[in-house]
Amino acid sequence: MPDRVSAALADAAPACFWLDDPARPKPRTALSGALTADLVVVGGGFTGLWTALRAKERDPDRDVVLLEARTIGWAASGRNGGFCAASLTHGLANGHARFPAELATLERLGAENLDGIEDTVRRHGIDCDFRRVGDLTVATAPWQVAELAEAAELAARYGKRSTLLDAAGTRAMLDSPNYLGGLLDQDGMALIEPAGLAWGLAAAAEQTGVRIFENSPATGLDRDRSGPGLAVRTPAGVVTAARVALGTNGFRSLLRRMRNYLLPIYDYALATEPLSAAQLAAIGGWQGRFGVSDAGNQFHYYRLTRDNRIVWGGYDAVYHFNNAIGDELDQRPATFEVLARNFFTTFPALAGLRFTHHWGGVIDTCSRFSAFFGTAHGGRAAYAAGYTGLGVGASRFGADVMLDLLDGAPTERTELAMVRSKPVPFPPEPLRYAVVQATRWSLARADANDGRRNLWLRTLDRLGLGFDS
Repeated sequence: MPDRVSAALADAAPACFWLDDPARPKPRTALSGALTADLVVVGGGFTGLWTALRAKERDPDRDVVLLEARTIGWAASGRNGGFCAASLTHGLANGHARFPAELATLERLGAENLDGIEDTVRRHGIDCDFRRVGDLTVATAPWQVAELAEAAELAARYGKRSTLLDAAGTRAMLDSPNYLGGLLDQDGMALIEPAGLAWGLAAAAEQTGVRIFENSPATGLDRDRSGPGLAVRTPAGVVTAARVALGTNGFRSLLRRMRNYLLPIYDYALATEPLSAAQLAAIGGWQGRFGVSDAGNQFHYYRLTRDNRIVWGGYDAVYHFNNAIGDELDQRPATFEVLARNFFTTFPALAGLRFTHHWGGVIDTCSRFSAFFGTAHGGRAAYAAGYTGLGVGASRFGADVMLDLLDGAPTERTELAMVRSKPVPFPPEPLRYAVVQATRWSLARADANDGRRNLWLRTLDRLGLGFDS
């Protein structure tokens, strides 16, 4: 490991920067005993929080209980980079490839959804540094310049405001010697502090009457023997309700039917110490404070925090055999070294900057990269999962879809092919692990080979399967 990387990581805390906040709320009580409700929401991440809050906004008299296995926002919802995208389809290109007939509708619904998030933040005074700042995708290899030009053409077809930049124009916005071009999306991205948004949504939900229980993992879901509803069981209690909404995402689902559709993927990130004014100036000032990602298959995402740290993540997405999840997997020194080395390659002017935090966490991915939906137990239970890293924004849409499905009345959302269809399932182990590793290797090879996709990737494309870093 290079000396500068060792020094930069030497004092970093093994903790998520967003969650490592002395102002974080105190833990709520765990469920004990038996309760009844109209709706039980399982999961205290964004999907569950939005479902609970939206359920009360739709019907203030609805009795809603939310169960969280640990604490609110503890998992992916509190650990991500804080990119809140309007896209519901993991980007325009993925949506165009999979849902071309309804993509214009999906883009409109996505824009309305992002507006709804902003409105909720403003109405409830949620302290999460919400900023509609846009997103800059940068090319760091010649083949990526051509792909950004194609992306700009596609954006124009759908009436999106975007600006294609050459190397000089990109470096005028944010300066790295690696940048060969860029594409600025002015409208489709907000940045937030993810843990702050989760904590604020929980507080807003409680103000509407939602009962939240933490450290209450749901261990079973079955029919209520005493009535027509469902029973959600925890180690110390049970909630019976007419309807259940499942927002467990990357974690093991209470519904067996969902398990072959999802992969739990570990994503890792670093946070730097705050940049001085001189350090910011050395990389061009970062005027506009937009989010950034690069255009490779194995890509980085990065952004400024409100106190001018850089959160830097992505690139090395890791799947563990047999869908393994565990606290010990949140820390991966080899990946942190890769992230730090790539950081200083991107920003050599920041040599000497130190990292204060390093962390990882599990996200859920599916073969089409965007969320899928469904019901079980005769329509009494609903689920939304598979956001593949863009669930910060799309989770609110997922919540509305689940509530539509539970209400049983057709809506514009429930008529979408995206909602009515399912992704291609992943194969069972050990083939699953072999497929993921072969795909990761092939994506890395494509990045090193002018973006050319080998036979393996082309085959997966034809089958509608995929894996995204």
